[in-house]
Amino acid sequence: MARLITRRKLLLGLAASTALAGCDSRAASMFLSGMGRWNERVDRLLFSENRLAPEPPASELTPEAAFPSYFISDSMPFAPDNWALKVGGVVARPAVFTLEQLKRMPQTGMRIRHHCVEGWSAVAEWNGVQLREIARMVGASRDAQYVEFKSFDNGYYSTWDIESSMHPQTILAYGMNGRPLYPDHGAPLRLYSPVKLGYKMVKYLTEVNFLPTRTGGYWEDQGYDWYGGV
Repeated sequence: MARLITRRKLLLGLAASTALAGCDSRAASMFLSGMGRWNERVDRLLFSENRLAPEPPASELTPEAAFPSYFISDSMPFAPDNWALKVGGVVARPAVFTLEQLKRMPQTGMRIRHHCVEGWSAVAEWNGVQLREIARMVGASRDAQYVEFKSFDNGYYSTWDIESSMHPQTILAYGMNGRPLYPDHGAPLRLYSPVKLGYKMVKYLTEVNFLPTRTGGYWEDQGYDWYGGV
């Protein structure tokens, strides 16, 4: 986390210095864009599909009242009565899964430290189904280099690289701390993984799309780092 925040501050500082030196806004934007691409290349080099994030001891669990929760809608989103997860894109067998069907799939659980770009962290236990299991079931194409996640939280979305998406600790979570998700943490289903920062963890999932080309994200479209790795 400290590595990413330091790099972000460095980029902002360099951009400010460029502007003070007399460069116009277009030059500063091009500079930041170039540094963003460099940042992503470094993060991709550091990433390992087989390296697991360590699990903190149960004694480090954050009290749920102290675990921040966010949504962008004017009020807390609640799933529609007919909620189901749609999975599509470049797949052999597009599918729609109910929560009950997801719960019947092989379950994965983990205790992980959550990192937010704002600087705080918290620990919780999550359980759900590995995204790689969903990819196997729908027959995701080798052409799928990205995965897009859509939400019923006022159109919130994000897109991930396929390597991070297929990490063994990347799950579609329907449980937190031994019970079903509450609405403030993304019920009925949310994306969770220790390999990304918090804003990449899309809550209130409605769609997962395996794609050959990259799309953006709610915060990414506003200038946040697209890769968002920890």
